[in-house]
Amino acid sequence: MADLTTLEEKLAEVTGLAKAAQEATQKVEGLVDDEELTSQLQRMRQEAEETEQRCTQLADERDGKKTAILEKAQETKNEAVEMMSTYLGSDADDLDGFEFLTRPRPARSATGRSSESSTRRPVRRRFRSWSSGPCRSRSGTSRRSARDR
Repeated sequence: MADLTTLEEKLAEVTGLAKAAQEATQKVEGLVDDEELTSQLQRMRQEAEETEQRCTQLADERDGKKTAILEKAQETKNEAVEMMSTYLGSDADDLDGFEFLTRPRPARSATGRSSESSTRRPVRRRFRSWSSGPCRSRSGTSRRSARDR
């Protein structure tokens, strides 16, 4: 497998998480009886599909690294799906499903540090430049973190 840069590893991770989010929202949708919640889950799945497409398009642009990026993405997806199947067993209900979707993902760090170093900020800015823009809250208004201002 080709050596990936930090940015390419993050691209692979985002791609894998987008793929896993599609499966997770579909699983949770099967646990929910409320039409409004089902609609929101379908919208979340559509957003995950769009994210996966954007990431795959970016992987296409990485010379000679697309296969390595997508392999790493598949590893990430498999890990997330395994966690989902453990967390959402046969006795899971809709609350369990939403807890799984909203629980924080454990941070990964080679150094064991969870804080963001100043050397990573430029990478995050470059990564955000290809995204579809600022996050939207439920009311449709833009949310930005202090770093983005």
